[in-house]
Amino acid sequence: MNDTHTESEAQWRDEISHRLEALPGPDEEVYAAARARQKTLTKPPGALGRLEDLACWLAGWQGRDVPRLENVETLVFAGNHGVTAQGVSPYPASVTAQMVENFKSGGAAICQLCEAYGASLSVVALDLERPTADMTLEPAMSADECRDAIARGARAVKPGRDVLLLGEMGIGNTTSAAALCCALLGGAAEDWTGPGTGLDAPGVARKAEVVGRALGLHGGHCADPFEALRRLGGRELAAITGAILEARAQSIPVLLDGYVCCAAALVLEKAKAGALDHCLAGHLSAEPAHGRLLAALGKTPVADLGMRLGEGTGASIALGILRGAVAAHNGMATFADAGIDDRE
Repeated sequence: MNDTHTESEAQWRDEISHRLEALPGPDEEVYAAARARQKTLTKPPGALGRLEDLACWLAGWQGRDVPRLENVETLVFAGNHGVTAQGVSPYPASVTAQMVENFKSGGAAICQLCEAYGASLSVVALDLERPTADMTLEPAMSADECRDAIARGARAVKPGRDVLLLGEMGIGNTTSAAALCCALLGGAAEDWTGPGTGLDAPGVARKAEVVGRALGLHGGHCADPFEALRRLGGRELAAITGAILEARAQSIPVLLDGYVCCAAALVLEKAKAGALDHCLAGHLSAEPAHGRLLAALGKTPVADLGMRLGEGTGASIALGILRGAVAAHNGMATFADAGIDDRE
């Protein structure tokens, strides 16, 4: 694989840098109005805890005094990883394509949760027949491959969504996530490596050794977050970064899923502080390093249920909680409406 820096690669990085510098923010007036409404509702101030914060956050990013969740989509990106040749997963790479078919036929957990919580589901398979290169031997992607995956993620974001949920599927992708986190946040490979799809202790140790080898090869080239993504990531991780960036450009709020999804998001936050302000961490995964990653991102998870499936399932649970927050915010009576005396 060609590992040289080309003029087109420099142009691509310049384009991303320009987009990062032009990120829109929330509507502060609407956010303040939502906060003011919370003070008039028939409850003690702050009695609904974080539900109040979630409703106001959504109102600000949607730019609506009355936030809504009528048009919600879950995007699941799928990719295959050459590093699976190193024995980092108990499952073969063929499972990625098989699970994509399971998504499409409605048999996966994310399908049921999308139906339960009122979200459409779109699955984007990214060249599954052509895995990324083994990152212990060479960069996972060429500059063109990484740019293409980011662009495909951006194109998958449809205008007008009230909120976007992001998830992933890819055998071997927790290995890429661990390497990416270690390269961008420091520490030892063991700090970021976990069981993924169910490795035992010797398997986790072997996986950490693989992550260490990849970092030994690429670590000196990863000062730029997008270069780290190219060398250590995968197509589905790159697509997630593209989708997050495009959602921000359209002021669409985002619910992130677990460890892999947040590792992809980390690339943007390292490139531009505040790039993830329009994102919530849907849940705290049981993958050991996810809590450390969320702390680095400054994100408090909406839910903590010991989940570690991926697919966007944790983000879906967060959507259910967000729906409760919106229902209370929009539907509760004010003290004046109900004829109830407010505080003196």
